[in-house]
Amino acid sequence: MGRAFEYRRAAKEKRWDKMSKMFPKLAKSITVAAKEGGPDPESNAKLRTAILNAKAENMPKDNIESAIKRATGKDAALITEINYEGKGPHGVLIFVECASDNTNRTVSNLKTYFNKGGGQLVQGGSLEFLFDRKSVIEFEKKEDHNLEEIELELIDAGLEELEVSDDRVYVYGEFTSFGNLTTACEEMGIEVAKASVQRIPNNPMEFTEEQLEDIEKLIDRIEDDEDVQAVYTNSA
Repeated sequence: MGRAFEYRRAAKEKRWDKMSKMFPKLAKSITVAAKEGGPDPESNAKLRTAILNAKAENMPKDNIESAIKRATGKDAALITEINYEGKGPHGVLIFVECASDNTNRTVSNLKTYFNKGGGQLVQGGSLEFLFDRKSVIEFEKKEDHNLEEIELELIDAGLEELEVSDDRVYVYGEFTSFGNLTTACEEMGIEVAKASVQRIPNNPMEFTEEQLEDIEKLIDRIEDDEDVQAVYTNSA
């Protein structure tokens, strides 16, 4: 598939690995979810998913419980979920999802990252329509899985597409179907590895290997920020 494809895959795997070690980010997502829908994961699908993702990254149980408890404390009310949009080097579009207790600090840091990385922040809402919000669920393909039956069951829950790559299965649907899809997987006894609502570019762009290096440097800086929860680009 070419060196550029291999570079992109390696870079994305590197980012996931780095993000998986950032327990404070995972804890913040748990706290926000518990604050919004209550501390009981059985009745709070968003919290249940946040806990699932934290466990998938081997986050200790004590850390998870502490994050839930913080939802009832005064600090939880200070956390704000906010998005920022920008253009990076070579015209790449970047969408940044944050959870912050100090938005002035967050936007100041992001401006610095973009400026040093050859880009700039743009007005909120300028790029959002260029990304489709999708529910994305990942699980391991096992021998006893009948993918045709699973697909039929998930269609009723909002499945749009099911992809298989090596031993992994990826389920895609509208973001509004996230709760139904995760619940359907649970009811079928599927052990979900990761589940999230992601922003997928509706018109992805190809970049050269050299351009991708510049883009990845900027993304790495952004993802290192404690307030950043997720970063999406229109890179193919």
